[in-house]
Amino acid sequence: MSLVKAFALKLGIDKSIFFTSLARVIQAVGGVVSILFVARYLTGIEQGFYYTFGSIVAIQIFFELGLNGIITQYVAHETAHLQWKTSTELTGEHKYLSRLSSLLHFCVKWYLCFAGILLVTLIIVGFIFFGKYGTVGDVTWKLPWSLLAIGTALNLLLAPVLAFIEGLGKVKEIAKIRLYQQCSSILVVWGGLILGAKLYVSGINWLVVVLLVTSILFFSDFRKLLLNIWNVSLTEKVNYRKEIFPYQWKIALSWISGYFIFQLFNPVLFATEGAVVAGQMGMTLAALNGIQSLSISWMTTKVPLYSGLIAMKDYLQLDTIFNRTLKQSVFINGLLLVLMFVIVWAIRHWHIVIGDMVLGNRFLPYVPMVLMMVPLFVNQFISSWATYLRCHKQEPFLVNSICAGIVCCLSTVLLGKWFGVFGVTGGYCCITIALMPWGYWIYKTKKRDWHGK
Repeated sequence: MSLVKAFALKLGIDKSIFFTSLARVIQAVGGVVSILFVARYLTGIEQGFYYTFGSIVAIQIFFELGLNGIITQYVAHETAHLQWKTSTELTGEHKYLSRLSSLLHFCVKWYLCFAGILLVTLIIVGFIFFGKYGTVGDVTWKLPWSLLAIGTALNLLLAPVLAFIEGLGKVKEIAKIRLYQQCSSILVVWGGLILGAKLYVSGINWLVVVLLVTSILFFSDFRKLLLNIWNVSLTEKVNYRKEIFPYQWKIALSWISGYFIFQLFNPVLFATEGAVVAGQMGMTLAALNGIQSLSISWMTTKVPLYSGLIAMKDYLQLDTIFNRTLKQSVFINGLLLVLMFVIVWAIRHWHIVIGDMVLGNRFLPYVPMVLMMVPLFVNQFISSWATYLRCHKQEPFLVNSICAGIVCCLSTVLLGKWFGVFGVTGGYCCITIALMPWGYWIYKTKKRDWHGK
């Protein structure tokens, strides 16, 4: 056991990293298994609605604007000047207590406002989009969509609270909550589909998750902790316009670019090719996202270790660990992609049927599926380089992300309209490969500038 602890300590794996990694593994495995439940209990058309629901709901990124991560950083900065008097009370110079309290007040006001706007926006966008393109088949979608919109808006309210508590140094505790959240989400989706909830399952899932997290926060020391911070008299405040916005807009643009890269596939195919093809894309993406979530966890769980080595300017050790981790994560990524292709080939070759549904027909054809696999493999490198550089508290991939978002958006919409699923996947694959050298140049250039020759 001592050898295991020593090995974990050497790699910088503490309890917070363990819980985070475990949550990612459960998310990845659960996402892959959920594919079977979706295929078994939803029709091909319902599957298209199910995955397109998820893509449209992702517009919440326009309301978060990368603020969650920023909240964690700013809270941590103020907390660094304070000390823990008890497990629920901070003490120190009032200036920092006041600034910390002002951040909590800002979070509540910001997210209350934008959660309301998000709810109205989702309902309007959903009714317009599915009202125009979702008329094929007898599918009940209006009430399920409204339920999902409500659950998504409520979840947006909880996100900054978790980010705030994490910034206070409660990383392990928040990682546990997110682990519980992930486990309950998977069980609700599986159980809901088995019991015949159909498209209602997404909305029910978010409502259960919100209820679970709210209960944990309310019946724990976190409630008293947040109230103590909230009640601090505000003599000094964090100025959003001068302190937060100059950093937030860069992160926000990167996040928004990500939406145009990854979330347009399903809506465009739903509108141009129909719900069945959109469902095939959605199920293929679900499997690929599971692979990405699992393989990238090799890299993301090392972020605290990378950051610490950068702070100590131990660049030799940093590069040694990063290069080894990159090789491991790329190997896992490639292995899982090959395994996915073999499994899809096998279920098609042996005509595996679940109930009265041919499972192989629920995935994209081989060519567009491979055209989605190649960018996932390439992005394993790009995401790893970006993670490495962002540990320096910089965002050097901003321009790269914006350009990728614009080009991918145009490619998906135009090529999807003209060539359907082959245009969408082919354009995305070519763009990702073409932008890879730029990403590598950013990585090498910034690394040399920040570390010296």
